[in-house]
Formats: sequence, C-alpha cells, structure tokens
Amino acid sequence: MREKWSTPARYLTLILIIIFIVTLGWYTRPMFQPLIIGGLFAYIMMPLVNLMKNRFGLKHKLAVNLVYFLSLGLVLASPVLFVPELIAQIQVFSNDLVRIYEETLLFLSEPIRIGTFLVLDASDYLGELENSVLAVITSLPEQALHIIESTSRNAAWFFVIIVTVYYLLLDWGKLRELLIRQAPEVYRREARMIFLEIKELWAAYLLSQIALMFIVGVVFTIAWLAIGLPGALIIGILAGILTIIPDLGPLIAAIVAIAVALLEGSLYLPLSNFWFGVLVLVIYMVLINLKNIWLRPRLMGRSVHLHEGLVFIAIIVAVLLQGILSAIVIIPVIASTLVIGRYLRAGIMGTEPELREDLLEAWEAQKEEEKEKVAEEDTEQE
Repeated sequence: MREKWSTPARYLTLILIIIFIVTLGWYTRPMFQPLIIGGLFAYIMMPLVNLMKNRFGLKHKLAVNLVYFLSLGLVLASPVLFVPELIAQIQVFSNDLVRIYEETLLFLSEPIRIGTFLVLDASDYLGELENSVLAVITSLPEQALHIIESTSRNAAWFFVIIVTVYYLLLDWGKLRELLIRQAPEVYRREARMIFLEIKELWAAYLLSQIALMFIVGVVFTIAWLAIGLPGALIIGILAGILTIIPDLGPLIAAIVAIAVALLEGSLYLPLSNFWFGVLVLVIYMVLINLKNIWLRPRLMGRSVHLHEGLVFIAIIVAVLLQGILSAIVIIPVIASTLVIGRYLRAGIMGTEPELREDLLEAWEAQKEEEKEKVAEEDTEQE
C-alpha cells in the first residue's frame, strides 16, 4: 500500500501549484481575451447544436460541424458582400473631405466683415493649415505599416478564436465532466449543482442581452423614423445590435446616425443639415443615457439577481480598468463568483450550503430521457 504524503508535504505541493498557476496565468494573460471571446461564441452557438441533435436526430459531431462551418461561412462571406459598398462609401466620403477642405481654404482666404468692421482675417493662418494637412498626409505610410502589423496580429488571434469555438462545441461535454470529476467524489453532486446554477445565470444574462438589443433597436428606429432620418430602420437595427458592446457599440451607431444627418438632412423636418445633426446628437444622448443608467442595469440585475446600482458601477469600472471585453462579461462573472463564494462560506462556517436541487433533478430527468431515446433508436435499428 502506497504511503500517504505528510501534511507539510501536501501543503507545500499545494502552494507550489498555486504559485505555478498564477505565474503561468500572468505570462499568458494576452490569451485570455480571445479564449473568452471563443467561449462566448461557443456558448451562443451551443443551442443551435442541441437543436440539430434533438429536432433532426443528428449525431453530436455532425451537428457541430454543420452549425460551425455554416456560421464560419457566413462570417467570412459577410466582408465579400459589404466590401464593394464600403469602398464606394469611402470614395464618396474622401471626395466630400476634399471638397470641404477646398471650401474651407476659400472661405478663410477672404476676410470676414460686418459692415465696415473686420471680424476675422484668417489668411495669415492658411499656411499653417496647409502644413498641418501635409504633415498628416506624409505620416500615412508609417500609420499604414502599424495598421498592417496590427491586422496581422488580429488575424492570428482570430484564428485562435475560431479554433477555440470549434473544440468547445465539440468537446464541451467531456471538458465539463472532467472539471466536475476534479472534485472529491463525495462533493461531486454539489459541484454539479454549482455548475448548473452558474449555467442558468449565464443563460439568463444572455437572454437579458437579447432583450436589451431588441428594445434599443426598436426605440432608436422609432426615434429616427419620427424625425425623418434617412435609413432609419437600418441605423436603428445597427444601434440595437451594437449595444452588446458597451460604450463603443453605441458610439459607432451614433457616428453613423450623425454622419447621415449631416450629409443627407431630414426627409421632412425644415432644418439645415447642421441643426438636424445636432438634433440627432441630442436625441442620442438622451436615449443612450436612459439605457445606460436605467434600462441596462435593470434588465441585467434582474437576470442574475444583482442590485441595479452594483451592475451600473461594475460595468463602468470594468470599462475603465480592463476595457470593453471585461465589461461584456463582468456581470455574469460577478454573479458566478457570488454563487461559488456562498458555497465556500457555508463550508468555512460549517453550515448547510444553499444549492439548487431542482436544477439537478431537471438535469437528471433530461439525461434519463436522452438514455431512453438512445435505447429506443437502438431497438428500432435491431
């Protein structure tokens, strides 16, 4: 019989393992973001895989391949569909910039007078303006090299993401069981209940995000239609889709809306393009602050059982400290941490942990149904 390790040896080994894991995590932390993104996409796509398996009776690997490669094909085909139109719009935009620059030079070349009084004579500054524009143009090749370098790096991370998504879809069941088996056998039932509760929280959070996107899309579409913004439906839908990205997504949607307002004007309001752009900006600021301060904390807080104020503060702090990606996942991460912390606290205090037995019972019933279905299929084949 193998001799058990002494208590000091076990504690020393545990401490060394913790130090190793923390050190490894610190040096590989750039990988966390693409892995998290891959995990989010896999989590979103998993219901489609389950639908293919349950509705059409496909094998797991076939369902994964079908959903994954169809989704990947759509992602890769999207640029092909939009690039020609994007290039055309960029050409129009560049022509507008040249025209605005020439008109600005012409406007500033003549003194501005009111009656006999000279209000502004900017002709002395035209040389400085032209030099500034020239400096920007001459720096473009260097900036292009930085863009190419950044694009190459992002392409490598994109490859990591798509590979992560595939293997999580394919082997998540095995990985989940492997993680649960790491707990001592006497605690595996509790570990599974913790996992199921965390899974329910993430599912509820995802539904709240979908609800938020839908509400924002509808509200902005109605607002843009009401003031006659050209392309109101598309711009409103874009605002709804991009709202999943805190701060940056709504900002992109706002830039698009304001640019359209300045270039096209209103379909029926008797306003100049400039003042119509100001109106669009004001409406955007009002609606987006209502979303950030009231709607988003309310939806997300209720979905994961957190206070609305905590949700609002957590998202702001996450954006400031760690960026946009952390703001997307911070709320379910906090909720999951609280579930685990509540269990650990019960263990430390020697009290009975509050675990969701109903989730485990539902999971066991589902597994029984799957076994019966497989048995029926085997019987039919025989």
